[in-house]
Amino acid sequence: MGLVSWVVVGLIAGLLAKWVVPGPDPGGIIVTALIGMAGASVGGFIVGILGGSGATGFNIWSVLVATLGAVILLYVYRALTRRTA
Repeated sequence: MGLVSWVVVGLIAGLLAKWVVPGPDPGGIIVTALIGMAGASVGGFIVGILGGSGATGFNIWSVLVATLGAVILLYVYRALTRRTA
């Protein structure tokens, strides 16, 4: 997946994840894109374990996989910050 498509998919996935899991989260648009890009890696890993293909380019499947990973990352982040705060 090209760098530009990874950033765009990450931004869309980060925005969708913040919409699905509302609440106070740090950062603005840059952090949202980073959460989405990391979510693409996490989601791709999970979907790969289950036998599917991960984030493969700029398409709906990649956005869904990245959003799944970003939602998981947001839940993990909130679980970690809730315990330490």
